[in-house]
Amino acid sequence: MDNKPLNRIKVMMAERMITNKELGKLLGKDPATVSKWVTNTSQPTLENLIEIAKVLKCDIGDLVRKDDSIVIDKKKE
Repeated sequence: MDNKPLNRIKVMMAERMITNKELGKLLGKDPATVSKWVTNTSQPTLENLIEIAKVLKCDIGDLVRKDDSIVIDKKKE
């Protein structure tokens, strides 16, 4: 079984019971574009990410995977 991280946009949409079609309509985007975002086939631009956060009434940070953060080792500085 593939252990891929969850797509945060997909999670937030599910929590709010919004479909790809509904989100696409609210954003003025094709539902196929939204589908590509939630399947990680492509990524939304920063501008689109801001609009997605507004529509889903969440913080933009909620849409970004937190497990991809970079740890800086200050001992090397």
